[in-house]
Amino acid sequence: MDAVAKGFAKAGLSSARYHLFLCRGPECCAREDGERTWEHIKAEIKAHNLPAMRTKADCLRVCAEGPWLVVYPDGVWYSQVTPERFDRIRREHLEGGVPVAEWVRATQPLGGSRRDPPA
Repeated sequence: MDAVAKGFAKAGLSSARYHLFLCRGPECCAREDGERTWEHIKAEIKAHNLPAMRTKADCLRVCAEGPWLVVYPDGVWYSQVTPERFDRIRREHLEGGVPVAEWVRATQPLGGSRRDPPA
């Protein structure tokens, strides 16, 4: 197996249903808060054997109300994601298929049209 194939296997590409992107600051939130949420997300994906890939970012260009979590392919943008909030997002969205509406700031599915949450 070549290095790329090993990387895809390690990332869980073949079984992924979701790809999570977390902006961990430092512009949208304190770096420590972003890192704490990132470590929790990693542990929860493993502990619950979620079919999800994860990517950390330093900036998703929304420089307020972070940490930001974007869930693809749904294109759901969550703000102010703490470890506690992620637990509910995991249960309801990643396992149950229903986004946590009260924390959704925008929805932009890949290849779809943008939808803002109701006011």
